[in-house]
Amino acid sequence: MSSLTGRTALVTGAGRGIGRATALALAQAGVDLILLARSRDQLSSVADEVRYLGRTASTVVADLSSLEDLERTRQALAQAEGIDIVVNNAATITPMGAMTSIETNDVLSAMVLNVVAVTALNSALLPHMLQQGWGRIVNISSGLAGRPADFVGGNTYVTTKAALEAHTINLAAEIEHTGITANIYRPGIVDTGMQAWIREQDPQQIGEALHERFVSLHEEGNLMTPEQSADALLRHLGSAATGQVWTVASAPAVT
Repeated sequence: MSSLTGRTALVTGAGRGIGRATALALAQAGVDLILLARSRDQLSSVADEVRYLGRTASTVVADLSSLEDLERTRQALAQAEGIDIVVNNAATITPMGAMTSIETNDVLSAMVLNVVAVTALNSALLPHMLQQGWGRIVNISSGLAGRPADFVGGNTYVTTKAALEAHTINLAAEIEHTGITANIYRPGIVDTGMQAWIREQDPQQIGEALHERFVSLHEEGNLMTPEQSADALLRHLGSAATGQVWTVASAPAVT
């Protein structure tokens, strides 16, 4: 972890859940933060927590599913200096339901947020990383990308996560031997707002089997906390590995 001390990280979707927990774990490791999300109030709260931990924090309010917001953010980050780490966490699980019920515009919005925004931000931050010969890119995916048949009713989500993983592995090959790493992190089944949202949906709309699965995971206590998942990610981030699919189970042990 000593290699992270004094670095600066951009975390997207940083207002809550895994993004918030990751930002705070990075701060505890001595990293300064740039926090990006849609909610100004949530970002302000997380920024205060980061500062309490003794690190600096700035906020960027943006909706990365909006091409206008994305381009504005990309241009601003391309001109910024000193971002050494990026954790692309912002994502949506919608639209959900049978393919016959899915609207094309909803698929496009999800593709922009889950895939296009990641590629845009990575391309904006790479020049600085290449110039200094060090950088860490982490793209948050899902275990469902490896078993898409298990998520009937979530076709758009698994499609975007599969694309995200292909982008990451290809990028890692492109920047091999530059001092920059690019890796996928599958964060496990975490108790987040996304999980709660699925449990609140009409089973007839998203599919009864899928709804029951998420309700059962919660009721049976099979969800980990965002902090547990973020801790595993930080243990991975201390390595120089690249082009890998990281999981909670594969995280290095605490020594």
